[in-house]
Amino acid sequence: MKTGKIRLQKFLSESGVASRRKSEELIEAGKVKVNGHIAELGSKVDPKRDKVTVRGKTIVYNKEKVYIMLHKPRGFVTTMKDEFDRKNVSDLVTDLGIKVFPVGRLDKDSEGLLFMTNDGEFANNLTHPSKHVNKTYRVTVAGEVDDEKLDKLCTGVEIEGKKTLPCDVFVIERREDRTVLNFIIHEGRNRQIRKMCDAVGLEVLRLKRTEIAGVKMGMLARGKWRHLNEREMQRLTNISSSKGE
Repeated sequence: MKTGKIRLQKFLSESGVASRRKSEELIEAGKVKVNGHIAELGSKVDPKRDKVTVRGKTIVYNKEKVYIMLHKPRGFVTTMKDEFDRKNVSDLVTDLGIKVFPVGRLDKDSEGLLFMTNDGEFANNLTHPSKHVNKTYRVTVAGEVDDEKLDKLCTGVEIEGKKTLPCDVFVIERREDRTVLNFIIHEGRNRQIRKMCDAVGLEVLRLKRTEIAGVKMGMLARGKWRHLNEREMQRLTNISSSKGE
Protein backbone atom coordinates (compact mmCIF):
# COMPACT_ATOMS: atom_id res chain seq x y z
CA MET A 1 0.00 0.00 0.00
CA LYS A 2 1.32 3.40 -0.98
CA THR A 3 1.96 5.59 2.07
CA GLY A 4 2.49 8.94 0.34
CA LYS A 5 5.78 9.42 2.16
CA ILE A 6 8.92 10.71 0.43
CA ARG A 7 12.51 11.08 1.54
CA LEU A 8 13.12 14.18 3.62
CA GLN A 9 15.89 15.52 1.33
CA LYS A 10 13.52 15.19 -1.64
CA PHE A 11 10.85 17.08 0.28
CA LEU A 12 13.33 19.87 1.05
CA SER A 13 14.70 20.14 -2.49
CA GLU A 14 11.24 20.15 -4.07
CA SER A 15 10.18 22.85 -1.61
CA GLY A 16 13.02 25.08 -2.78
CA VAL A 17 15.01 24.91 0.47
CA ALA A 18 18.25 23.68 -1.12
CA SER A 19 19.65 21.15 -3.55
CA ARG A 20 19.40 17.49 -2.57
CA ARG A 21 23.03 17.33 -1.44
CA LYS A 22 22.77 20.59 0.53
CA SER A 23 19.53 19.34 2.09
CA GLU A 24 21.35 16.23 3.26
CA GLU A 25 23.99 18.46 4.88
CA LEU A 26 21.26 20.43 6.69
CA ILE A 27 19.76 17.19 8.01
CA GLU A 28 23.13 15.85 9.15
CA ALA A 29 23.84 19.16 10.90
CA GLY A 30 20.66 18.76 12.97
CA LYS A 31 19.01 21.86 11.50
CA VAL A 32 15.89 20.01 10.27
CA LYS A 33 13.02 18.87 12.47
CA VAL A 34 9.99 16.71 11.67
CA ASN A 35 7.02 17.18 13.99
CA GLY A 36 9.30 18.83 16.53
CA HIS A 37 11.98 16.13 16.55
CA ILE A 38 15.46 16.45 15.03
CA ALA A 39 15.45 14.50 11.76
CA GLU A 40 17.95 11.90 10.63
CA LEU A 41 19.30 11.27 7.15
CA GLY A 42 17.05 8.68 5.49
CA SER A 43 13.90 9.91 7.23
CA LYS A 44 10.68 9.96 5.23
CA VAL A 45 7.82 12.41 5.58
CA ASP A 46 4.23 12.74 4.44
CA PRO A 47 3.99 16.21 2.84
CA LYS A 48 0.27 16.41 3.72
CA ARG A 49 0.58 15.43 7.38
CA ASP A 50 4.06 16.06 8.75
CA LYS A 51 5.38 19.44 9.89
CA VAL A 52 8.92 20.07 8.67
CA THR A 53 11.02 22.98 9.92
CA VAL A 54 14.50 24.20 8.94
CA ARG A 55 16.23 26.39 11.53
CA GLY A 56 12.81 26.83 13.17
CA LYS A 57 11.03 27.96 10.00
CA THR A 58 8.11 25.85 8.73
CA ILE A 59 8.57 24.59 5.16
CA VAL A 60 5.60 24.53 2.80
CA TYR A 61 5.79 21.69 0.28
CA ASN A 62 5.56 22.79 -3.35
CA LYS A 63 5.78 20.18 -6.08
CA GLU A 64 5.46 22.64 -8.97
CA LYS A 65 8.81 22.63 -10.80
CA VAL A 66 10.35 25.99 -11.67
CA TYR A 67 13.50 26.66 -13.73
CA ILE A 68 14.95 30.15 -14.18
CA MET A 69 18.16 31.88 -15.18
CA LEU A 70 19.46 34.86 -13.21
CA HIS A 71 22.08 37.44 -14.14
CA LYS A 72 23.89 37.51 -10.80
CA PRO A 73 25.57 40.85 -10.08
CA ARG A 74 28.88 41.16 -8.25
CA GLY A 75 28.54 41.52 -4.49
CA PHE A 76 25.88 38.81 -4.06
CA VAL A 77 26.62 35.42 -2.50
CA THR A 78 25.18 32.26 -4.05
CA THR A 79 23.16 31.10 -1.05
CA MET A 80 19.55 31.42 0.06
CA LYS A 81 20.48 32.54 3.58
CA ASP A 82 23.81 33.97 4.68
CA GLU A 83 24.98 33.83 8.28
CA PHE A 84 26.87 37.11 7.85
CA ASP A 85 23.82 38.96 6.46
CA ARG A 86 25.47 39.60 3.11
CA LYS A 87 23.35 40.23 0.02
CA ASN A 88 22.35 36.88 -1.49
CA VAL A 89 20.72 35.74 -4.73
CA SER A 90 17.42 34.95 -3.01
CA ASP A 91 16.91 38.72 -2.65
CA LEU A 92 16.77 38.98 -6.45
CA VAL A 93 14.00 36.42 -7.05
CA THR A 94 11.42 37.30 -4.39
CA ASP A 95 8.93 38.30 -7.08
CA LEU A 96 8.95 34.75 -8.46
CA GLY A 97 6.57 33.71 -5.67
CA ILE A 98 8.08 30.22 -5.33
CA LYS A 99 11.19 29.26 -3.39
CA VAL A 100 14.10 28.26 -5.60
CA PHE A 101 17.78 27.58 -4.89
CA PRO A 102 20.96 28.08 -6.94
CA VAL A 103 22.24 25.34 -9.25
CA GLY A 104 25.95 25.32 -8.46
CA ARG A 105 27.71 28.48 -7.35
CA LEU A 106 29.23 31.72 -8.51
CA ASP A 107 31.47 33.49 -6.00
CA LYS A 108 30.63 36.86 -4.47
CA ASP A 109 33.06 38.82 -6.66
CA SER A 110 31.91 37.18 -9.90
CA GLU A 111 28.84 37.86 -12.02
CA GLY A 112 26.79 36.30 -14.77
CA LEU A 113 24.65 33.29 -15.53
CA LEU A 114 23.18 31.30 -12.66
CA PHE A 115 20.39 28.75 -12.92
CA MET A 116 17.90 28.48 -10.05
CA THR A 117 15.22 25.84 -9.47
CA ASN A 118 13.28 23.87 -6.88
CA ASP A 119 14.02 20.60 -8.69
CA GLY A 120 16.73 18.81 -6.73
CA GLU A 121 17.24 16.07 -9.30
CA PHE A 122 17.74 18.60 -12.10
CA ALA A 123 20.26 20.53 -10.00
CA ASN A 124 22.15 17.40 -9.01
CA ASN A 125 22.39 16.20 -12.62
CA LEU A 126 23.92 19.49 -13.79
CA THR A 127 26.38 19.87 -10.93
CA HIS A 128 27.54 16.30 -10.30
CA PRO A 129 31.31 16.03 -10.94
CA SER A 130 30.83 13.10 -13.35
CA LYS A 131 28.82 15.25 -15.79
CA HIS A 132 31.65 17.59 -16.91
CA VAL A 133 29.12 20.19 -18.09
CA ASN A 134 30.72 22.98 -20.17
CA LYS A 135 30.72 26.47 -18.62
CA THR A 136 31.96 29.58 -20.44
CA TYR A 137 33.44 32.65 -18.76
CA ARG A 138 34.66 36.07 -19.92
CA VAL A 139 37.68 36.84 -17.72
CA THR A 140 39.57 40.14 -17.61
CA VAL A 141 43.10 39.92 -16.18
CA ALA A 142 45.74 42.55 -15.51
CA GLY A 143 48.58 42.99 -18.00
CA GLU A 144 49.67 40.84 -20.91
CA VAL A 145 49.08 37.09 -21.24
CA ASP A 146 51.78 35.26 -23.18
CA ASP A 147 51.44 31.93 -25.01
CA GLU A 148 53.24 30.04 -22.25
CA LYS A 149 50.61 31.02 -19.69
CA LEU A 150 47.80 30.22 -22.10
CA ASP A 151 49.27 26.77 -22.74
CA LYS A 152 49.53 26.07 -19.01
CA LEU A 153 45.92 27.10 -18.44
CA CYS A 154 44.72 24.93 -21.33
CA THR A 155 46.65 21.79 -20.41
CA GLY A 156 45.91 22.08 -16.70
CA VAL A 157 47.51 23.58 -13.60
CA GLU A 158 47.75 22.22 -10.09
CA ILE A 159 45.48 23.82 -7.51
CA GLU A 160 45.20 22.46 -3.98
CA GLY A 161 47.17 19.37 -4.89
CA LYS A 162 45.05 18.35 -7.88
CA LYS A 163 45.55 19.19 -11.54
CA THR A 164 42.69 20.82 -13.41
CA LEU A 165 41.20 19.11 -16.44
CA PRO A 166 42.26 20.35 -19.91
CA CYS A 167 40.14 23.31 -21.00
CA ASP A 168 39.87 25.92 -23.74
CA VAL A 169 41.33 29.39 -23.12
CA PHE A 170 41.88 32.04 -25.78
CA VAL A 171 42.34 35.80 -26.02
CA ILE A 172 39.29 37.89 -26.93
CA GLU A 173 40.87 41.32 -26.62
CA ARG A 174 44.24 42.84 -25.73
CA ARG A 175 44.45 46.31 -24.18
CA GLU A 176 47.35 48.34 -22.90
CA ASP A 177 46.95 47.31 -19.28
CA ARG A 178 44.71 44.23 -19.43
CA THR A 179 43.73 41.16 -21.43
CA VAL A 180 40.25 39.70 -21.90
CA LEU A 181 40.17 35.89 -22.03
CA ASN A 182 37.50 33.34 -22.87
CA PHE A 183 37.50 30.24 -20.63
CA ILE A 184 35.53 27.06 -21.32
CA ILE A 185 35.91 24.63 -18.44
CA HIS A 186 34.35 21.22 -17.84
CA GLU A 187 34.47 20.98 -14.05
CA GLY A 188 33.20 23.12 -11.20
CA ARG A 189 35.74 23.36 -8.41
CA ASN A 190 35.40 26.23 -5.92
CA ARG A 191 36.70 29.53 -7.39
CA GLN A 192 38.46 27.41 -10.01
CA ILE A 193 39.24 30.05 -12.64
CA ARG A 194 40.54 32.53 -10.08
CA LYS A 195 42.84 29.86 -8.63
CA MET A 196 43.98 28.78 -12.11
CA CYS A 197 44.91 32.34 -12.99
CA ASP A 198 46.69 32.80 -9.67
CA ALA A 199 48.70 29.62 -10.36
CA VAL A 200 50.20 31.18 -13.51
CA GLY A 201 50.65 34.64 -12.03
CA LEU A 202 47.58 36.40 -13.45
CA GLU A 203 45.43 38.82 -11.45
CA VAL A 204 41.69 38.55 -12.21
CA LEU A 205 40.03 41.95 -12.49
CA ARG A 206 36.59 40.77 -13.59
CA LEU A 207 34.93 37.39 -14.10
CA LYS A 208 31.59 36.84 -15.82
CA ARG A 209 29.91 33.53 -16.66
CA THR A 210 28.08 33.78 -19.97
CA GLU A 211 27.03 30.25 -20.87
CA ILE A 212 26.30 26.85 -19.31
CA ALA A 213 25.89 23.70 -21.41
CA GLY A 214 25.14 25.71 -24.54
CA VAL A 215 22.51 27.89 -22.84
CA LYS A 216 23.54 31.56 -23.09
CA MET A 217 22.62 34.42 -20.79
CA GLY A 218 22.38 36.78 -23.76
CA MET A 219 21.14 40.30 -23.05
CA LEU A 220 19.47 39.54 -19.71
CA ALA A 221 20.00 42.64 -17.55
CA ARG A 222 22.13 42.48 -14.42
CA GLY A 223 20.04 41.49 -11.39
CA LYS A 224 17.12 40.24 -13.52
CA TRP A 225 15.77 36.72 -14.07
CA ARG A 226 13.60 34.88 -16.58
CA HIS A 227 12.14 31.41 -16.99
CA LEU A 228 14.14 28.94 -19.09
CA ASN A 229 12.34 28.26 -22.37
CA GLU A 230 11.43 24.88 -23.81
CA ARG A 231 14.48 24.68 -26.09
CA GLU A 232 16.84 25.51 -23.23
CA MET A 233 15.19 22.99 -20.92
CA GLN A 234 15.43 20.30 -23.58
CA ARG A 235 19.13 20.96 -24.00
CA LEU A 236 19.87 20.93 -20.28
CA THR A 237 17.77 17.83 -19.66
CA ASN A 238 19.44 15.94 -22.50
CA ILE A 239 22.96 16.88 -21.39
CA SER A 240 22.40 16.24 -17.69
CA SER A 241 20.77 12.85 -18.30
CA SER A 242 23.29 11.58 -20.88
CA LYS A 243 26.70 12.62 -19.51
CA GLY A 244 28.47 10.60 -16.88
CA GLU A 245 26.12 7.61 -17.19
